[in-house]
Amino acid sequence: MSTIKYLLDEHVNPRFRKALVRREPEMVVWCIGDVVAPPIQTGDPDILLWCEARGFSLVTNNRASMPVHLRDHLAIGRHVPGIFILNPNMTMGETIDELILIWAASDSDEYADQLRYLPVSS
Repeated sequence: MSTIKYLLDEHVNPRFRKALVRREPEMVVWCIGDVVAPPIQTGDPDILLWCEARGFSLVTNNRASMPVHLRDHLAIGRHVPGIFILNPNMTMGETIDELILIWAASDSDEYADQLRYLPVSS
């Protein structure tokens, strides 16, 4: 079983969580806005701090500012388990398959301090 846990940002369709957990019931997938996760409209720098503190990899659509936020986060000596940027050209099924592959085949620190654009398997 993988130790990778995912936090889906508020702009990621919540159907992704349902599909991921349906296929892999042991997978930990939380969404921003869940009671146990950061509230909706939490700023990206605070989301990165939350992910660092709790060991969650962020799954986001934020191609514009997330690379800058990660650079700033790392520049002050912080860390993150990883950030995965969704590919708008991938179908939901392809994205689910890719996130499951990452979860099943990766160590928890394999994507540490990295921002990776899906698909990572190609």
